[in-house]
Amino acid sequence: MSTPDPRPGLGRMLWAFRKEFLLAGLFSMVANLLMLTPTLYMLQVFDRVYISQSELTLLVVTVIMVMLVGWMAAAEWLRSRLLVRVGVQLDTALAERVYRASFRAELTQSGHQANQALGDLTQLRQFLTGNGAIAFFDAPWTPVYIVVSWLLHPTLGLLALVFVIHLLLLALLNQLLTRRAAQQAGQAEVAANAYLLGKLRNSELIATLGMLGDLRRRWLQRHRAAQAAQARAQDRGQAMTTVVKFVRYSQQSLSLGAGAWLAIQGEISLGAMIAASVLMSRASAPIEMLVSTWSQFQSARAAHGRLAELLAEHPEAEPGRQRHRLAGAVTLQGFSATAPGRVEPIVHPLDLHIPAGQVLAILGPSGSGKSTLARGLLGIWPQAGGRVLLDGEDLAGQDRAALGPQVGYLPQDVELFEGSLAENIARFGKVDAPQVIAAAQRAGLHELILRFPRGYDTPIGPSGAGLSGGQRQRIGLARAMYGDPQLLVLDEPNANLDDAGELALLRAVEDLKARGKTVVLITHRGGVLQQVDRLLLMQQGRIVADGPRDAVLASLRPPQNPASAGPLAGANPVPA
Repeated sequence: MSTPDPRPGLGRMLWAFRKEFLLAGLFSMVANLLMLTPTLYMLQVFDRVYISQSELTLLVVTVIMVMLVGWMAAAEWLRSRLLVRVGVQLDTALAERVYRASFRAELTQSGHQANQALGDLTQLRQFLTGNGAIAFFDAPWTPVYIVVSWLLHPTLGLLALVFVIHLLLLALLNQLLTRRAAQQAGQAEVAANAYLLGKLRNSELIATLGMLGDLRRRWLQRHRAAQAAQARAQDRGQAMTTVVKFVRYSQQSLSLGAGAWLAIQGEISLGAMIAASVLMSRASAPIEMLVSTWSQFQSARAAHGRLAELLAEHPEAEPGRQRHRLAGAVTLQGFSATAPGRVEPIVHPLDLHIPAGQVLAILGPSGSGKSTLARGLLGIWPQAGGRVLLDGEDLAGQDRAALGPQVGYLPQDVELFEGSLAENIARFGKVDAPQVIAAAQRAGLHELILRFPRGYDTPIGPSGAGLSGGQRQRIGLARAMYGDPQLLVLDEPNANLDDAGELALLRAVEDLKARGKTVVLITHRGGVLQQVDRLLLMQQGRIVADGPRDAVLASLRPPQNPASAGPLAGANPVPA
């Protein structure tokens, strides 16, 4: 029985391609060994052909040289092709996992830049298929060229070793000088891009209120800071690249001079002198490439670190325990909610039980924690404590993919997505036309949709562009009711509705109640309370009243005798 791989998520995925990387290493070995061909060819030409004046020998060694160089080119091409395929397969294997992990990171607000994760994956893939990875494959063969130089003459081998060590020290210095600058540049660029993206989502508001100029100045400050950081990192990198090139070119000339001196002394031949210069050039080439691609390596390493942390903190979910149809009972045990940087909890610890089939309305002033509690009922509030139970089972263990169709949610800020009206109502799954129409009819939306030019196939722009607030809200209500879910949480479902929309919502809640659905309503408007079984009143994150609708409403009405006013006498009355 095989033992489980102890490597974390991303490391395990990369380890899965070990055979491909080993094969790339084999191609690198073939290519680097065959790179000795020009050197050996020069030795034969200068030391054998030139002396013997044999045209046949020249022809034979030339044919052999062309064949070997052809095999070398084939090995390099196969290596490059293999690395490209590895990059594509890695992207294919990781893209969905990174997408899901990014979604969970955004949902839990864990601090990861979710919008950067796919860019990190692209950056890692491009490094694995570019010159940086090839330099890492070629670098281990530098000692081979040093050994061959040593075989020509020990002095040449020692000189090649000194030159390579010198370049390695420069590469280390390059890392020390550019690492921090590269990290700062990357962080500044991400911050500037995130700031700009956030403003583009609210372009209409910015244009209407004349905020573009002020926001542009703030973005420009971040953009210029990112540019300055990039310039510093590039300046240091280019300076080190220039130094390395100067050292390398000097070493090539010095190696040629050393070979000439040894040839004058009669210790090596003329061919060995030329070959030594070529060998030293080949020995230092991978090191120079490593230095020139060091910034790419740092970026790829940072991307790898971010991806590894993201995948480690948000691993693939185990198969959930949700295997049955929901009854719709919800229980909160010690539930609380807070937010980063906030001392006082948004929702103080509380216990709550909502029986299956009950229609509950949560009331309270703005900022009392109603929407936070609603999101907590669905397990989507990131900084929450306590337990949320659905039909007695912990929500944390539920399979969201199986649970989602059994739950309906209408958030306070309705978000629609690019696609058709039918696709939005069907939650972008397989469009079941009868269910889409049924959900639209329950939301009082069917006749309105039929008046659109293309009916249910009418395309919607990003964020529901082109639709009124009331239309978006009614489409969101139809989406919440699609598929006949058992549990529905509707946050301010009538905030943007006209009288016709309000009447349609009232009828929808009446229908849901008649069919035994569990419905939680957050509202400031009293019209929909006609169909409510139970009222829950919140103030400052605490439940201050909870009970049957009529009893709670009665407690909110001002008493006849002010002297007998209870603790809720100051609350705003809510019409029945």
